[in-house]
Amino acid sequence: MRFWGAALIVPALVATAGAAQAQDDMAAKFGQRERVRQVSISPDGERLAVIQPTKGAGSVVSVITIATGDSKPVLSAKGGDEQIGRCDWALATRLVCSVHVINRGTTGLQGFSRLFALDADGQNMQMLSDKTRVRAFGASQFGGGVIDWSDAEESGRVLMTRYQSGEYQTGSLLGRSASGLAVDAVDTVSLKRRTVESPKDGVVDYISDGRGHVRMMISQTETADGYSGNTYNISYRKANSRDWESFGTYVSEAGLGTGFLPVAVDPNLDVVYGFDSLNGRSALYSVSLDGKMTKTLVYANDHVDVDGLVSIGRSGRVVGAQFVTDKRQTVFFDPALKSLGTALANALPNHPLISFVDSTADEQKLVLWVGSDVDPGGYYLFDKSTKQLAEIMKMRPQLDPAKLATVKPVHYKSRDGVDIPAYLTLPAGSDGKGLPAIVMPHGGPGSRDEWGFDWLSQYFAARGYAVLQPNFRGSTGYGSGWFQKNGFQSWPTAIGDVDDGGKWLVSSGIAAPGKLGIVGWSYGGYAALQSGVYEPGLFKAIVAIAPVTDLEQLREDSRYYTNFRQVEAFIGRGDHVKTGSPAQNAEKITVPVMLFHGDYDQNVDVGQSRLMASRLRSAGKTVEYTEFPGLDHQLADSEVRTKMLGDADKFLRAAMGQ
Repeated sequence: MRFWGAALIVPALVATAGAAQAQDDMAAKFGQRERVRQVSISPDGERLAVIQPTKGAGSVVSVITIATGDSKPVLSAKGGDEQIGRCDWALATRLVCSVHVINRGTTGLQGFSRLFALDADGQNMQMLSDKTRVRAFGASQFGGGVIDWSDAEESGRVLMTRYQSGEYQTGSLLGRSASGLAVDAVDTVSLKRRTVESPKDGVVDYISDGRGHVRMMISQTETADGYSGNTYNISYRKANSRDWESFGTYVSEAGLGTGFLPVAVDPNLDVVYGFDSLNGRSALYSVSLDGKMTKTLVYANDHVDVDGLVSIGRSGRVVGAQFVTDKRQTVFFDPALKSLGTALANALPNHPLISFVDSTADEQKLVLWVGSDVDPGGYYLFDKSTKQLAEIMKMRPQLDPAKLATVKPVHYKSRDGVDIPAYLTLPAGSDGKGLPAIVMPHGGPGSRDEWGFDWLSQYFAARGYAVLQPNFRGSTGYGSGWFQKNGFQSWPTAIGDVDDGGKWLVSSGIAAPGKLGIVGWSYGGYAALQSGVYEPGLFKAIVAIAPVTDLEQLREDSRYYTNFRQVEAFIGRGDHVKTGSPAQNAEKITVPVMLFHGDYDQNVDVGQSRLMASRLRSAGKTVEYTEFPGLDHQLADSEVRTKMLGDADKFLRAAMGQ
């Protein structure tokens, strides 16, 4: 045995303490929430409304006067079970903001939302959402949303949806039977409201033309036992008509849609834009609303889904479409914006991710978001008349882009020979060989990873890990064939692709032998746990954040909600429900597991993590479980995220022998 004297022990302890402090500081930097979550500009271009974080999970809305830079807080929420959604301008001096509240009831967590209007100085705040009537059969859970801002600039009126429940009348068998989604024209100052569309049973959405006219109506069918069905009946109106006519149907089954799904109406062309399948991938089409129903292909990509529209202005004018190959790309239909997009790309060559966020009423001033893989992004104000681009606010000013890790699109082979697209993040300055490594599957499963800044992967890269983010089969964006039956019903394929990503890291020499871990959030947490069931020991440690752990329990968690039958169809029936549930197979997991969950999570009930921790302990496995009171699925609290990052890093290092 070799003995080290005191003179050698003290420097070692000091160095260790310094390393621990550096680790904590780094976790705090990356765990800190974005400095700004949303920016909107007033119609006259004189003010900005920004939503920013406050201590803990809270948030505040501040109004900034552009000419002077003066900032005034006008609305705040404590966070957790009380959140500010977004804020937009109705008038040059009047905001409309959404507030979300989560209550714990007898059947579990229940979310409620309401719209409020307030002056730019924070005064005269009033609720825009219609108040629930005393005799209503049920409470209105969601307070509606604005579907048209076109009249707001002149009169302060907006078109907003409203759910109306049927009513009873004391001493009478007769009641107010009309129920469903309605549309009101609401004055955001006086609160005077006028019904534009009467409530209709089954209606779940309306689409306006951006000029004050409701042109599309979408109704959802109901199952025999009263739950929401998977078929949507779509109606439309011709210009200058009040009569509804049949447009078609859209069917959603197990996460895949069949049929044309309308998104936005262009009143100038008298068409509706929407998405439909072409050769197994989503493509953008337009359909005329003149009665002829002429369907025209607007844009398609031979390799990936077209997944988004680009709109601008208070009317929501459609100006382009988006899709993701290795990076997100935009195709502009508007010649002026196409030229502007090209000019901005040339002016910001190191920031290929540019999005149009908001604009003034005359579209002369634009709010942009600009970012890259090594830049967390920031908001900018562009003035068309002066061609000046001014920074509004950086999202994460505490992070130095020069010290962040670049993200590289890569492909690796699955066990059945399929090329799996992924993103690889290597520590800055590393040669990319012999590193501790992490596979980080995304959430969803109906989602995908994209090229750009990711605070989780960047933190681990800064701590010296290689991070692989695979778009495994079951991800969206690559067509129905890639999606398969979704990541739950086709879990052996999805998890096999995830596991093969880990094997590729080792075989390519990127990951050092025995130093491979897996970290996931939501479905990614499920994939991390299920990988430990499917191929025990491949990953030396598992970190799962807000994970699904039991598919049958996930089904039951939705039983008291209207979408129960849709969730049931998404999960499906059969042997995969048990074999694909980590909590039902906890005894197969051979490595340490770390779990995190918020107890106000409406996406994945906290019971999923509680069950997993209990099953692992019963099976004699090593598990560390941290539950965060009052937080939802996003764990949007800087201190909580800091703790989670630091704990996960220490846990992984211990398991890998670092």
